[in-house]
Amino acid sequence: MEMKFAVIQFPGSNCDQDCLAAINGLDGLKGEYVWHKETSLDDFDAIVLPGGFAYGDYLRCGAIARFSPIMKAVIADAHSGKLVLGTCNGFQVLCEAGLLPGALVRNRSLRFVCDMAITRVEVDHSPFTRGCPKGTLLRLPVAHGEGCFFADPKTLRELNENQQVVLRYADKHGRIVPEANPNGSVDNIAGICNREGNVFGLMPHPDRASDAQLGSSDGAKIFLSMMETIRASRSTNPGERIKQVA
Repeated sequence: MEMKFAVIQFPGSNCDQDCLAAINGLDGLKGEYVWHKETSLDDFDAIVLPGGFAYGDYLRCGAIARFSPIMKAVIADAHSGKLVLGTCNGFQVLCEAGLLPGALVRNRSLRFVCDMAITRVEVDHSPFTRGCPKGTLLRLPVAHGEGCFFADPKTLRELNENQQVVLRYADKHGRIVPEANPNGSVDNIAGICNREGNVFGLMPHPDRASDAQLGSSDGAKIFLSMMETIRASRSTNPGERIKQVA
């Protein structure tokens, strides 16, 4: 049986097609668009908030999308334990919605960056990094103007203590160095999860790196990890939604 992934469409989303193509290109997964005015996600096993410029990124990136009708269902499902992935603009929406701590601000260079980045897996037991030992390097593209992750010292300390920093920008040797950081994110943070582990936001685009013809297929590992996490949960609790996946 295929697992159904909801790809949320906001006005201004432009990576929704990339996400759908990446998901539907993997055996065992089926992606479907869900318009932002819908109010239920009960028919889906996981949720993906894609990149783009939701509502034109007016006010702040993700600030208006956070109030779309579908977000009530996203928040409720996240609290129930369903897997939620936010890429780029989706990461910004998750932070605005309070599902992830911290904020995404202007790149330190004050310029839009579009490049291939290398990220290092910091947490190998995440539902999104199954099969990726700690230290694994994933080549994922970035394309953003406000991708600099910021958190106050207390929040940053908690993220590290609770192993919520899933990915960091690294060089080709796996070293966490300033030169590998495309946007100035504190501690080279590229992606984080919530305390429970089922909500993951990252600025790089796994959807644009799920086929070797695109220069990297490393992004597919994230979607496949989600599938394996759901499958493992079903074998443990047949017929039940994931209650806790971390």
